[in-house]
Amino acid sequence: MDMKLLLTTFGMVFLAELGDKTQLTTFCLSAECTHGRLFVFLGSAGALVLSSLIAVLCGDAIGRAIPPIYIKIAAGIFFLVMGVWTLYSAYRAG
Repeated sequence: MDMKLLLTTFGMVFLAELGDKTQLTTFCLSAECTHGRLFVFLGSAGALVLSSLIAVLCGDAIGRAIPPIYIKIAAGIFFLVMGVWTLYSAYRAG
């Protein structure tokens, strides 16, 4: 078992999920329900596991066809474009 890879993946996903839409949605659902918080937890955990499985399978398939460096560059460009677009939208609205 590659413990370094496991801990790196855990840390990156944990930090990426803090304060995002998924966590806020789970927070709101849990705050609204007076009982059944276990089901909110199980539903959100199951959704994260399924979305992670899809990401791993797609990443594996795409990684076989495209060198990882190009995937990283494309992801970086995507995040930059989304950041600029978000700042521009905020500027226009403000």
